Amino acid sequence: MKSTALEKAGQGVIVLLLTLLCISVLYPFLYMLAISLNTGADAAKGGVYLWPRQFTWINYEIVLGNQVIRHAYLITVGRTVIGTFGGLAVTLMAAYGLSYKQLPLRNGILTYILITMLFNGGLIPFYIQLFKLGLTNTFWVYVIPGLFSVWNMFVMQKFIQGIPEALIECAELDGAGPFRILLQIIVPLSKPMLAALGLFTAVGHWNDWFSGAFYVNDQNLIPVQTFLQQLLTAQDLSAVLSSNQNQEALARSSMNNITLMSVKMATVMISALPILAVYPFLQKYFVKGVMIGSVKG
Repeated sequence: MKSTALEKAGQGVIVLLLTLLCISVLYPFLYMLAISLNTGADAAKGGVYLWPRQFTWINYEIVLGNQVIRHAYLITVGRTVIGTFGGLAVTLMAAYGLSYKQLPLRNGILTYILITMLFNGGLIPFYIQLFKLGLTNTFWVYVIPGLFSVWNMFVMQKFIQGIPEALIECAELDGAGPFRILLQIIVPLSKPMLAALGLFTAVGHWNDWFSGAFYVNDQNLIPVQTFLQQLLTAQDLSAVLSSNQNQEALARSSMNNITLMSVKMATVMISALPILAVYPFLQKYFVKGVMIGSVKG
């Protein structure tokens, strides 16, 4: 069909708006990347927007030479991997059990879970609970409180209920138990949904700075985002230069070429790039997962 002039104009406006949106999203990353790859003293003069004017790796060498941030990366990667897979496993088992309509007290359990999603005791009671359980100032304070997500459970439950009951009944007639049905039928059919929710969960763990700032006192247990938050509020370079083992990098560069802003930008890029690199591998599942429930056939 031939497009009218009005339709072509509308498509042009849409393309223009989407282009501006992409630029508004990409430009901050390009700006931070340019500042992080530029000498700090030169970047402080201004005029660095899209590419470095005086290229250098010194900012990354200083950041990666810090012992605290290396521990922070190990903590962040560990909590993201364990928290994501553990959270999906626990939440999926709960959703699978509650998807059975014959489950005793099913409606009461669902109502109780829904109430916990709408109301909570607040920060202080939650901190006291973590303290009484011995989770404060430990690695597991990042993992155990987030193993169950009410929102993800309801999404998983609706998805599981959309699987034909005849398929599960056939498996039961063949002698399959609940766990075998879960592992060999539910999980393979739920890959798009699990990938989408897994991505959201992983991003939540990776970007969380609050837990490390309020529930942990040991600097060797803080995640990278908490270190970044401390760095962004710092007034000097002592947070980075202390415990810095890369003395060669410091010796090769005069302190006048290193500024707090350039080091901050390098830290931001280092903390953001890993999680961004994961998205392309999950994109095909992510697109399917976010469409769950939007189209009924």
